[in-house]
Formats: sequence, C-alpha cells, structure tokens
Amino acid sequence: MSIIGTFTKQNDGFQGNIETLTIKTKANFVSVEKSGDKAPDFRLYAGKAEIGAAWSSKSKEGKAYISVKLDDPSFAAPILCRLVESDKGHNLVWTRQ
Repeated sequence: MSIIGTFTKQNDGFQGNIETLTIKTKANFVSVEKSGDKAPDFRLYAGKAEIGAAWSSKSKEGKAYISVKLDDPSFAAPILCRLVESDKGHNLVWTRQ
C-alpha cells in the first residue's frame, strides 16, 4: 500500500495534493448531489480539469472510507485507490492488485 496523496477535510469535500513518480498536482474532492444509487458522492478536480470520481463506502469492519477512481488521457488505465482517515488528516492510498 502506497500513500499517493494527502488531504484535509473542507466544508464541501477535501483539499490536498497527489504525488507519484509521474503526477504532482493539487487536487480537490468536491461533494456533488447524487443523481442515482451508483452516482459518485464526489468529483475530483486538478484545477478546472476533472480527474476522477469517488464514492463513500464502508469496510467489512464498518470503517468509513472513500473509494476513488482517477483517470486521465495520459494513463494506460484508471487508477483505483482509497481516501482513508489518518491521525494527520486523510491519505489517498493505492495498492497494486
């Protein structure tokens, strides 16, 4: 499991940074009104560009997290990760499947 981002909770979502070997950007999770059961709870933006969507979820143990799907035309495939609470805020974690 790798931490690829750190975020702080805001009134309408989360604000922070994503950083990997090829990506380094400020990003915002913005809460959106759900239009259906499978619609995302958040849209993820880097500046004005939408780079992903996220859904509120719970682990088998009942711990809340946010399931995130990052995508960009430069990616070979979407990146699936989780935004989880930590003692210093929220971490965006990624695990190779």
